[in-house]
Amino acid sequence: MAEKKQIPLRISEQLYAALAAWAEDDFRSVNGQIEYLLSECVRQRKKNGAPVPKELDVPPKLDLQ
Repeated sequence: MAEKKQIPLRISEQLYAALAAWAEDDFRSVNGQIEYLLSECVRQRKKNGAPVPKELDVPPKLDLQ
């Protein structure tokens, strides 16, 4: 297995809490959940060939309440 690249990630406390709860439901670590979600997004993008959004630096509006 290839070595994994380490990257710093800064996310809001609310997003972290939501990811942590989701990870617990799926019996994964938060890191594992993030890696899983990113892998699924890349897989889906390759499958659909959907274009990349024009506004990459605009944070998504998340309803985490």
